[in-house]
Amino acid sequence: MAVKRVMVGEIGRPHGVRGLVRLRAFTEAPAAIAAYSPLTDETGAKRYAITLKGGDIAAIEGVADRDAAQRLTGTKLYVDRDRLPPPEDDEFYLTDLIGLAAVTEAGEALGTVRAVEDHGAGAFMIVDGERAEHLLPFTKAVVPVVDIAGGRVIVVPPDEVIVQPQPGEGAE
Repeated sequence: MAVKRVMVGEIGRPHGVRGLVRLRAFTEAPAAIAAYSPLTDETGAKRYAITLKGGDIAAIEGVADRDAAQRLTGTKLYVDRDRLPPPEDDEFYLTDLIGLAAVTEAGEALGTVRAVEDHGAGAFMIVDGERAEHLLPFTKAVVPVVDIAGGRVIVVPPDEVIVQPQPGEGAE
């Protein structure tokens, strides 16, 4: 079985001329990302030893100038899933949802969870179905049950949302 990796941060733009970078941490406490160093790329092939310098500024081992730091901008940083602490009761890591069956309350199969993403407006779950891909808001109302041990999530698909065009927006 392939090693499951979890994205815990991303390297941002350079800071200064000595190779420091801004670091976006996705850990519960941002400074906790340093405890997982060295971090890797998604494949686990490249390693990044991180030292926090204060706030969101970090040094990366082997990066000594602004040009080298610039080349790493946007690099996503991962840790092996088994290095993360176990979740509390009634908690889970979003990465643990990937591969679970998505079923309705009536037991109808919707598909398999491919990803859970959050681009700033709230998390959504991507479910690959037999005939369609489903993008579902990841809320308690839409996903009331997460059963990691049972290998499934129960989904209450929201009613279709139809947005009526406003006057002057082309639909007259």
